[in-house]
Amino acid sequence: MVVFLVAVLECVVNVSEGRDPKVLDELVRAGGPSLLDWHADVDHHRSVFTIAGPGARDAEAASRVLARVAAKRIDLTLHRGEHPRLGAVDVVPFVALGTTSTERQHAVDAAHSFARWWSQAYEVPCFMYDDADPEGRDLPSVRRSAFKSRRPDYGPSLVHHTLGATAVGARKPLIAVNAMLITSDAPIANQIVRRTRESGGGLPGVRALSFYLHEQERMQVSLNLVDLDRTGLEEAILHVRDLARSLRTDIASVELVGLAPRRELDRCSADFLRWAKIPTEAAIEARVALGGWSAMQASANPRTAAPGGPTAGNDINP
Repeated sequence: MVVFLVAVLECVVNVSEGRDPKVLDELVRAGGPSLLDWHADVDHHRSVFTIAGPGARDAEAASRVLARVAAKRIDLTLHRGEHPRLGAVDVVPFVALGTTSTERQHAVDAAHSFARWWSQAYEVPCFMYDDADPEGRDLPSVRRSAFKSRRPDYGPSLVHHTLGATAVGARKPLIAVNAMLITSDAPIANQIVRRTRESGGGLPGVRALSFYLHEQERMQVSLNLVDLDRTGLEEAILHVRDLARSLRTDIASVELVGLAPRRELDRCSADFLRWAKIPTEAAIEARVALGGWSAMQASANPRTAAPGGPTAGNDINP
């Protein structure tokens, strides 16, 4: 088990690009030594970059470098993808991996610092969410109300013509996980989603969406587990599997998007982790100990997606 001697701040940058290998390579290199993991998806046309470092500076600095590359290389007017989006740099949550009030405040301060910089340097409107929002509004609320009943917290009142807008938050650790179904039947996937998400009376602390992935010709159930104390990874996926089987289909594969806290993987049974094919290196703490994504690649023990590989789905909105 890894014990952090200094505060570690994580930032999970969701970018509206998942297809162009050259752009993805630039974004990966922009993450530098702070990059722990990345995933890209063709159908979603989206990538998720997990960066972390001690204190606020490493994660915040790397997130700004990533954002600069995205501003240079992404034009949202040309973007077509399955995943809902506000902007080229779509969602930027800062996550304190510790539990003290001081560490949580570091995440809030980093979120506001990023939003001020991004809105001033690139004129991108920013909406704060979760702990970074004084009213505690969540990401689904931002997506519903942005530029309608809610004005940006930072930046201009109108959406940027090529970069859109950005949701910037400070939140607890969450897990994003996808369940690929055997079926291509959208009504079946939609029924599973309705009976899984908290807003539909399903599992507490679970958000869910369904997507038809053209590359695989199958439906995907994409989950965000936003309150791991109430619903954990194994419970959520087995719930989806039971629903799928009751509807005469099944899960073809499970994909963890990004990384997970070690304590959550430790809660999962060995049988579940083997079945879901989730390795021990998927723990945030393990990746930090290994020295990040580039160090792991150098040791020839990769667990990352090539462009167009595993899907991205962090910080979804149902």
